[in-house]
Amino acid sequence: MSTTSLRNPWGKPRWLVGITWVYILWSLLPVLLAIRFAFNSGRSRTSLQGWSTKWFFGDNSFSVFGDPTLQDALTHSLVLAGLAMLIATPLGIMLAIGLQRWRGRGSGPANIVALLPLVTPELVFAVGLFLLFTTAMTTIGLGTTAQVIGHVTFSMSFVVVIVRGRLITIGPDVEEAAADLGAPPLAVIWRVLLPLLAPAVAASLLIVFALSIDDFVVSQYLASGADTTTVPMRIYAQARAAPTPALNALATLMLAFTLIALGLAYAIFRFFSRGEKGGSAIEQIASIDSGGGR
Repeated sequence: MSTTSLRNPWGKPRWLVGITWVYILWSLLPVLLAIRFAFNSGRSRTSLQGWSTKWFFGDNSFSVFGDPTLQDALTHSLVLAGLAMLIATPLGIMLAIGLQRWRGRGSGPANIVALLPLVTPELVFAVGLFLLFTTAMTTIGLGTTAQVIGHVTFSMSFVVVIVRGRLITIGPDVEEAAADLGAPPLAVIWRVLLPLLAPAVAASLLIVFALSIDDFVVSQYLASGADTTTVPMRIYAQARAAPTPALNALATLMLAFTLIALGLAYAIFRFFSRGEKGGSAIEQIASIDSGGGR
């Protein structure tokens, strides 16, 4: 055995690359198969029968855009995701700024509590919310409002993590410099901090959208009837008994929405962060020093 092999018994990482690609292909195979049946020309969901887009919009009774129940499920999922974006992101930003600046007594437990939804099993979280809305908060009850509250609650922790990561990279020096130049606290936040947080804010908005539109457990437990059925709930209820590949088409649309949201999050984050070495912070402070923040 040579000295080189003793120093590096694994050799070149060819096997590691191969194992990685095998894992990726194995993970994608069921998804690609489900997408393929969404374009099946026949009604079968087990045998391939050519290509067609009729399960999306070609059939007036069974396609996604021909079946009112499928349309309602898609619309409700998009409404929940939109409301979660608009509510969870601002709350998460404020919570992240507060936790980042809090250094007094109780800051440690507060940080732990804020991140609990990340480590709490979703089933436990959903059951807890179900009991809350059916016993202690009966005035709200189950339904769309409860689903929105549930989605906001579990997705806000992701916003906190993203925004706090950005705050750490910015550092406190920028805010201190702006304050030294005479900027009042609100001007520091609106004219310096928030523009620098733009990449994290954009990423948070789209991550919340992707999390909400794909959620099943919380939506299922907090639903009140057919009008609060989401796409994941509909797919779960009829995946085995559905007579046509229309559900495959609906799942394909959901996957497309999720991938587009994640892709936009990545692209926007890269766009706002490109070439950033602190120059953007200097520009913001300079604008305040010129008189805009006084």
